Amino acid sequence: MSSSNSSTVPHLELTPAIILVEPQLGENIGAAARAMLNCGLTELRLVRPRDGWPNPKAVSASAGADSVVEKAQVYRNTRESIADLHLVFATTARARDMVKPVYTPTGAAKEIRQAIQKNHKVGILFGRERSGLTNHDVMQAQGIITAPLNPAYSSLNLGQSVLLIAWEFLKTGDNTPEVEEVLGDGQLARQAQVQGLIEHLNEELDVASFYRSPDQRPAMQQNLHNIFSRARLTEQETKTLRGVVARLAALRRKISS
Repeated sequence: MSSSNSSTVPHLELTPAIILVEPQLGENIGAAARAMLNCGLTELRLVRPRDGWPNPKAVSASAGADSVVEKAQVYRNTRESIADLHLVFATTARARDMVKPVYTPTGAAKEIRQAIQKNHKVGILFGRERSGLTNHDVMQAQGIITAPLNPAYSSLNLGQSVLLIAWEFLKTGDNTPEVEEVLGDGQLARQAQVQGLIEHLNEELDVASFYRSPDQRPAMQQNLHNIFSRARLTEQETKTLRGVVARLAALRRKISS
């Protein structure tokens, strides 16, 4: 199966295989493929898709993740789909009467990352849209993944389920800082520059008799200091604000005269 609109898959490290057991709708397979590629996963395995394979609806629903859909492998049963894997996880929202470790998505992602670093092949089973995985499917896995969702409503569609697990795996190898200062071409102002702005403003406020009583002055100056400290001003912003203060002071003097 080929397409001139196939997206390009970048060279990636070994990642877990996503295994959809008896998926019903091509659209859901496409949504799962889209979620996979969002998180850098490219190996899709299908066990007896209900509407047959290939399915053009899967390609259109993948929204550009054509390459994942096109390379999907089809298997006759779950056992065959996991035969070459070292470690298998089964996703389920229902309690199972089985003695197996139950992981949160975060915990499973860490375990999967560790296994992959040892060059072990890992797969994650996702069940049918209506009924999920059977006990026979789950018993073939070494671990269970259950997301701690609202217990009164824990149902996810197939694409959401795949995205949830794939995203947690992606995070285990991601070094993006949680907060990034975006300063453009500017530099963060040094504290001496910020302090100079505050002193300049306070001088002009004193001249303008802004403080109605001496008792107000310390508290209000502290408030002003806190405002500018929280702002994380750039050098250019500090210069601009000093220019504003100077201009307003000049206008006040002109009016007074």
